[in-house]
Amino acid sequence: MIALARLALCILALASVLTFAGRAGAQDLSALARFDPDASSVVTKGDETRVTLALSQSVPWRVRLLDAPARLVLDVREVDWRGINRLVINGAVGGLRAGVFRPGWSRLVIDLAGPTQIAVADMVTTDGSAKIRLTLRPTDAASFATAAARPEPPEWAPPSPANLPRAERRGAGPIVVVLDPGHGGIDPGAERDGHTEAALMLTFARELKDLLLRDGRFTVVMTRDEDVFVPLEARISIAREAQADLFLSLHADALSEGEAQGSTVYNLSADASDEAAAALAERHDRDDLLAGIDLTAQDDLVAEVLMDMARTETAPRTDRLADSLVAAIKGAGLKMHRHPRQQAGFSVLKSPDIPSLLLEVGFLSSARDLKRITDPKWRAQMAEAVLQGILIWSEADAAVRAVAAP
Repeated sequence: MIALARLALCILALASVLTFAGRAGAQDLSALARFDPDASSVVTKGDETRVTLALSQSVPWRVRLLDAPARLVLDVREVDWRGINRLVINGAVGGLRAGVFRPGWSRLVIDLAGPTQIAVADMVTTDGSAKIRLTLRPTDAASFATAAARPEPPEWAPPSPANLPRAERRGAGPIVVVLDPGHGGIDPGAERDGHTEAALMLTFARELKDLLLRDGRFTVVMTRDEDVFVPLEARISIAREAQADLFLSLHADALSEGEAQGSTVYNLSADASDEAAAALAERHDRDDLLAGIDLTAQDDLVAEVLMDMARTETAPRTDRLADSLVAAIKGAGLKMHRHPRQQAGFSVLKSPDIPSLLLEVGFLSSARDLKRITDPKWRAQMAEAVLQGILIWSEADAAVRAVAAP
């Protein structure tokens, strides 16, 4: 196995060669998204203000509230905000200004006319372009102060390339599982008949956690244990901090493209299995910071080589984990998608050293799946199947790595 120290040295050597040869064209490798003022708007109806920000392409983004003075902060991967001053402000929006937040990120600050809550925050994409949509509503001063006082996660600061994640399992000891209930807080995920994906997956994650802990062979860490928004970058960092043996992101999307019924296991790939998988990943993809490692000082080609080399070691382990989960879920007689194993470019799966999968427990766009997901008995069967799949994988993985060890 390639040690991470050797990997870093190899990349530094490669960087010194490529930097000189490609410096002149380096800027062309990271095109900025452009703000389109003509397709953007600030519209107020009653006590609700809707902000629509049109961009030339989809970008990773995150949003939060700050106080003293009251403002909303939108951080995005490099966006050219020229023309933002052309928007006519009204309602909850008292002013707009934009600038560079840190290398690779720009920040739009929306000054608020008073205590405000973010009722909706999402991104929609059409033919490559994108729109960030924010729905703002008034709230009381105490609620706003509580929301604005939430500390900015330390993971939002640019990590040091020296803190490359480990690639080795520790061997003996409990299996460390990080469960990632998708969405949360201002991001409810898919919604149907009064149910939200965020709430359903938090319930299932808690039940799965309890089952794993009762088994006695697991340590379980949750990326969130309440209805809060956790940036994708932070979810990956939580898994690294926990020294996870595996990372499992739990979802129950609504998807109109293609066939969307039954449980599906996704692993990371630049090439999606089909158009439906690509559309699903695009909707999830709010953060393309590779594994939380700040590579902005390197050429894009160097960064890509670094991450690809690291993932080469983890990919076979991830494949075995996916196969084990599919076999266990099928073995329990639970409904699976016609193609139960798929792949797409989910950002939350980009940690290069930790076997990471996204499990669509079902799809809220399917009435049958919704009925299953809201049934406690069915969820208990699914949780048991996941437990068995992880145990089967862990034993096989340990055997393979023992044979490969020098």
